[in-house]
Amino acid sequence: MENYRPPFAINGEMLSLCVDIAELLGNRGSLGDLDRLPQLRRVNRIRTIHSSLAIEGNLLSPEQVTGILNGKRISGPKEDILAVENADRAYELLPALDPFSLCDLLKAHAAMMQGLIEGAGRLRTTPVGVFDERGNVIHVAPSPSMVPTLMEQLFDWLKTSDTPPLIKSCVFHYEFEFIHPFIDGNGRTGRLWQTALLAKWKPVFAWIPVESLVKDHQEEYYQAIACATTKARIDPFILFMLKMIKGATERLAEEEKASSPLLSDQVAALLQVINDRPISAIELMEKLHLRSRDGFRRNYLLPALEAGLIGMTEPQKPTSRRQKYFKI
Repeated sequence: MENYRPPFAINGEMLSLCVDIAELLGNRGSLGDLDRLPQLRRVNRIRTIHSSLAIEGNLLSPEQVTGILNGKRISGPKEDILAVENADRAYELLPALDPFSLCDLLKAHAAMMQGLIEGAGRLRTTPVGVFDERGNVIHVAPSPSMVPTLMEQLFDWLKTSDTPPLIKSCVFHYEFEFIHPFIDGNGRTGRLWQTALLAKWKPVFAWIPVESLVKDHQEEYYQAIACATTKARIDPFILFMLKMIKGATERLAEEEKASSPLLSDQVAALLQVINDRPISAIELMEKLHLRSRDGFRRNYLLPALEAGLIGMTEPQKPTSRRQKYFKI
């Protein structure tokens, strides 16, 4: 198999954007330590899922998406609700995914599209086209017989190319959408995989909602894809996505700066021991090795509640003991 190189050329504007993004990451204070800001992580994950699915026509509001991810029952189209649940599972897989593995990409697509289409996690065997938000055909994807080879070539390039990670992730995103390897779910999976590639380079990107900026510039997103396809050069799409990455990184840096002063060492320690399941105050005190209920309440619990970093909730399993339970 001949080595394949996607059609693009790195130019000064791309490099300037890469430098800007690198500087934002380098001057961001504790942005890389988002373990101290679980609420911000959760908000950005909700933004990511809502935005990526909204681009695909999902009608659920951010509030409804939040409710679903918090385990609440909401009213809405069943397929839209399932899409949110699936996307949450797919993004939760990020730490375990190898972004240079085609097998892992198939696993991610299976999680993303389970119950929504037949053949989730399998390369397509039928022709497909790409449509914009108005339903106009903007691209007829390659023949299904070509898909396995094209995907193998793309992943071989990913593994061997010395292209800077930021640019490489953009190239993959476009090439993936051009090939359109699945019968459905290509847009949301392509955006997930660009995040996976970026997070492999800098883990903080797992929590930077680039998808929300793409949604805000959705028409430009489709225009960049169309322009790259017309020119048979990926450059326009690379530039567009680098601008989105820069904008999303700037936003997170601002939010991190605003959130950090709320965290004392005690609150940070509390957040470290709370996980996604409801947990009682007694369990929290045990995990923190605390004896004084007053001290726990005054220095740990109340500041976290007042800052909106945790909330009171019901335990997942009924209990006869009258305790208060808390969850991020």
